[in-house]
This record gives sequence, C-alpha cells and structure tokens, in this order.
Amino acid sequence: MLVNLSIRDVVLIDRLDLSFGPGLSVLTGETGAGKSILLDALGLALGARGESRLVRHGANQAVISAAFDLPIEHPARRLLADQGFPSDEALLILRRGLSADGRSRAWINEQAAGVTLLRRLGALLVEVHGQFESRGLLDPATHRTILDTYGNLDDRLADVAGAHRLWRDAEAAAAQAAADLDTARRDEAFLRHAMEELRHLDPRPGEETDLAKTRTAMQHGERVLDGLNAAVTALETGPGIDGALRHALGHLERIADKAGGRLDEAIATLDRAAVEVTEGLALLRRQAEAVDLDPRHLEQVEERLFALRAAARKHSVAVDDLADLADRLTARLHALDDGGARLEALRGEARAAREAYLRAADRLSDGRRAAALRLDAAVTAELPPLKLDRARFETRVDTSDDPSDWTSGGRDRVAFQVATNPGAPPGPLDKIASGGELARFMLALKACLADADPVPTLVFDEVDSGVGGAVAHAVGERLARLAGSAQVLVVTHSPQVAARGSAHWRVSKAQDGDAVPRTMVAPLGADERREELARMLAGATITDAARAAADSLLEGGR
Repeated sequence: MLVNLSIRDVVLIDRLDLSFGPGLSVLTGETGAGKSILLDALGLALGARGESRLVRHGANQAVISAAFDLPIEHPARRLLADQGFPSDEALLILRRGLSADGRSRAWINEQAAGVTLLRRLGALLVEVHGQFESRGLLDPATHRTILDTYGNLDDRLADVAGAHRLWRDAEAAAAQAAADLDTARRDEAFLRHAMEELRHLDPRPGEETDLAKTRTAMQHGERVLDGLNAAVTALETGPGIDGALRHALGHLERIADKAGGRLDEAIATLDRAAVEVTEGLALLRRQAEAVDLDPRHLEQVEERLFALRAAARKHSVAVDDLADLADRLTARLHALDDGGARLEALRGEARAAREAYLRAADRLSDGRRAAALRLDAAVTAELPPLKLDRARFETRVDTSDDPSDWTSGGRDRVAFQVATNPGAPPGPLDKIASGGELARFMLALKACLADADPVPTLVFDEVDSGVGGAVAHAVGERLARLAGSAQVLVVTHSPQVAARGSAHWRVSKAQDGDAVPRTMVAPLGADERREELARMLAGATITDAARAAADSLLEGGR
C-alpha cells in the first residue's frame, strides 16, 4: 500500500508530505482548493506523462516521491527483479523529477530508471477511478486474469498451461520430423553417396591423432634408429656399464662382511642400478627393432590420414566427428527408408496432445462461464443502490475455434461490458457509461472483485459526483467495505462518503498578499472533522443543525 507521498513544487503545492495507512482515507475541500493537484502529483510518481505546466511558478523543477509497503510476493517485486533492480527492499520508493523545460527523470529506490518501467510498476500499485480517468479494469487485457482469480481457477489454468506446452512441443517435434524427411528426400542421392563413402572409409574417433604420430615417427625413423644404436653402443663400449657395475659389486661383496653392514645400502643401490641398466638396454634394442623404415607403410599411413582429413573438409566437420556424421546420415536414411512411419507416430502424438489441451481448455472455459454468471449476479446486486438500477453488467466469454488464438491461458477472450439503458446492447465500460456512471460502475466492480485484483491501492476521484442522499450513502458504504481488503483513497464532496473514512484530510488554498496561492493539506482530528462535515452539509454558515447532522453521519459511519 501507499505509505508516504512527498510533493515539492507542483502547481500550487510548494512542500507537502503525507503519510497514509490502511483502510479508507478521504480528502475533502472546497472546489479549486487543489485536490486534483494531489492526484496529478501521484500520477507523475506512477509514470504519467509529465508536462511543464505542473511545475510550480518560479521553481526549477517539481519532485514527487511515493513510497509503498508491499508483500514479498507482490508482482511489482517480480517485475523489479526481472529488470535487474533490487526487489527485497523494505519499501519501494518511486521518485519523479520534472523540470520547468519539460524534461523528466525517474528513480526507483534511488536508482535511475526509465519512465516506461515506472508506468508499468504504477499499474501494479495503484488504480485511479474517476469521472475522467480510470486504469486497470478498463483494460480488457486484464479481464481474463481477474475473472480467473475471482473464480478460483488457478488449478484449471495450470492444467491448460501444461497441456498447451505438451501440445506445442509435440507439434514442433512433428514439424521438425516432416522438415527432416523432406530434406532427406531432396538430398537422397547425396546422402547415399556420402554414406557409402563414409562406410568405406570407416573413420574411428582418435584415429587422426594416432596416424599423425605414426607418420611423424616414420618420417624421422632413420634419425631415431641412429640415435638408439648410438646409445646402445655407448652403454656397451669396453666392459660396458653393466660389466663395470657387476665388477664393482664383486669387489664390494667380498669385503661386505668385514665392514659391519656399512656397505649394505651401497651394494643394494648398485645392484638395482645394474638391473635397471640391463632392462634399459633391452628396451633400447626393442625400440630399434620396432623402427619402421618401410616407405610403402609410410605411404599407406599418409594416404589414410589425408583421406580422413579430406572427408572432414568436405563435410565441414572435425576428423574425430566423422563417425558421428556417419551415424546421423544413417539415421536420416533410415527415416527415409521407413516411409515416414516415425513422422506419422509423431503426428499421432501431436493429435493426442491437441485433444488433451482442448479438454483442459474446455474445462477452464466452463469454469469461466460459471464464474462470469456469479460475477454478473454480484455486480447487478450492487447497481441499484448506486442509482444504476436500469443498467446491466455482463461478463462476455468468447471461445475461439482458431488454433492461432489458443494460448497457455486457454481459448477464451473475456470482456466486462455494460448496457446503461434497457434493450441497448452491452459494450465496453468506457464507451457506454458516462463519467459519473463509469466511476460508480468501477466501484461496484471493485466491491465484488476486492479479493481478485492484486493492486493494493485504489483511488476514487469524486466517485460520488452528481449524486446525494441514499446514493451517496451507498457509495460510502461500498467504499468502506472495499477498504477492508485494499487501501482506498477518495476525493469527495459528499459528507456521507467522508463520514466513512478512517482518516480524513482537508485540502485548502491559502494566499499571502500578492504571492502565488498555496495548496495545503491538513489531517483532521475528531472535532475538526465534525466541523468539516458540517461545512460540507451547510455551506459557508455552519449551524448547530449541520453539526448535529455531522454527528449523526459520523455515528452511522462507525
């Protein structure tokens, strides 16, 4: 809900800070005092179009801040997270600056933001209903969601979303299979030729690396063999290392028993060295014997290596991926050879998924029509006390047979419509109802949809315009009832409505000499509130009878 509104230099307001609580807050005052300026300022904070005329005369810029206290799961927090803004702040603070030359800037929790995002957040935070402006319920795009919430259709909606996803996935799989089959048929000759080449080549993963190593070794085979032979010769020249080690061991072993064990470690080390030298010589001889100097073998290795690399270039893949390519070509040829049996199977799965979606969507449509009947009856019951007894409200649910209209939200279009005269066809709310009627229609709708709309703050601007007596009493009663589930702010000239408020502000205009007038807003205590209601009842001269009537209204509003 809205907890603070700070206004600086907006038209007749130089400096104003207001704090709001839950329930019904009313703002009253004489015509021209500046009540509409408050709504203009709030609108700026919510992303409304800024105009330089709103900047107070003589000021460089107007600045408006609105602070909201929101539950952690509120959609506005999800929108902030999606846009990369911190979403776990205790308060959400929207700030707007408007310069005298018409330039505008916006901030969200002191982080610079675009006005478009501010406007999207504003639509989730506040709805304004009045004779000349309204948000939220007038947008047909919101009607289906509101009806679903009103009808507690979340489970059916989830079933439809899941069925829609499975159907679309099945359709995509069948479409891809059909495209693959068409491509395979167009490329059949190439596929079979390529498959025959790869079958004959029989590539194996890792083969290129092995062949390259073998080729390198064979190309340098003579140098390798010369080096091996030289090493063997060096180890065997004269008595050789092995002979020298054995000769040394013989001398040591003859005196070992006389050294008291001090030569044991040296003898063991030399013995291991002799064994290692013998094994090393054997390895060198085997490696020398393994050197391949056959030019025909080298030619075969190079031919194989070059053939693999040529095939890889031809098909634009790595050599090690040739085997996978052969498998893919085989799969495409199998799809071609089986005459499209797999395609028909996938199309069958898509048809089954489509039927499952239609069953779930029909069940959701049934729920929506049932909810629409309940909503129509509830709204109709609210209309007569609001002087709309000749009007008819209708929730229209149109189900489309065109698959292009089918979505994860079902097959229905939902629209709230009204007819203000008997026999007249219903139409969109803002096209059929007049200003005063529209505001009262919004009130009736909101009274019935209080638990179905996530917007936490509702503003009604002179919803009681043109009515009085019992109708004004009915308006006040519904506003008070609505304030039990949402924060409601009301600008009113009706004492019957004002008496219902849990908080009351008086808007007035003051002027010092020739200075520019200033709009002031003051919270009213019990006695001040009584006087304000008496003024609204009696006019300029407040009588005891007006005060008594005010007491009666306040008593009835409790």
